[in-house]
Amino acid sequence: MIVFYYGAGRVPELAGYSRAVLQPEFYQPPELHRLRETGTEPLAYLSLSEDQGPPAPWQRPERNPDWGGAFVHVGHPGWRGHVLAQARAAIDAGFAGLFLDTLNVELTYPEDLPPLLELIAALRALPGSGYVLANRGFGLLPELAGHVDGILFESFSARWTAEGYGPWPPDVLEGHARVAEELPRYGLDLYALDYADSPGLADFARRRAALFGMECVISDRALSLV
Repeated sequence: MIVFYYGAGRVPELAGYSRAVLQPEFYQPPELHRLRETGTEPLAYLSLSEDQGPPAPWQRPERNPDWGGAFVHVGHPGWRGHVLAQARAAIDAGFAGLFLDTLNVELTYPEDLPPLLELIAALRALPGSGYVLANRGFGLLPELAGHVDGILFESFSARWTAEGYGPWPPDVLEGHARVAEELPRYGLDLYALDYADSPGLADFARRRAALFGMECVISDRALSLV
């Protein structure tokens, strides 16, 4: 079982999972050591195409409308060094692996796909990189499969909107299904992360993920559930 938790603390509850995706700034080496002692692998969250930090030369003018982070020029040497330094610090602190987020740039900045794949390969090559999980990144396949251990299909069946939580429209569900049908060929661990606020919606997401061989995690928009 895997959990995605973007809050702080809750170490006893997190210890009940085999893997826990966490924000590295919220966890110190003693907490990570406690998790690993119980058999839980903490994975450090890394954003590879968006920057939540102060203004920097690698940032684009455009921002993510949902979270406010600046989109970046993935191939900028400064950004590459920044991400690798974040990963190195997380590994040195005691994280057992990496979770690579914001990989779906194929529709917004397709020119960033080659440097993004190079950055992923560099992260995989870091000593101690451990288990590497990619969020989506379908535009990087099949090459991506050679650098990661698992793929997460975020919001596979259910989503959050300004109006609340609900399933995707039928045409989107069909498109997601076509992608999911191809994923087993890569021999990776497969996960779905769906957003639901009712037992019925959560059950729908779990049953649908199981049809495609994915372990399903249910959470809220803020990923605050353990």
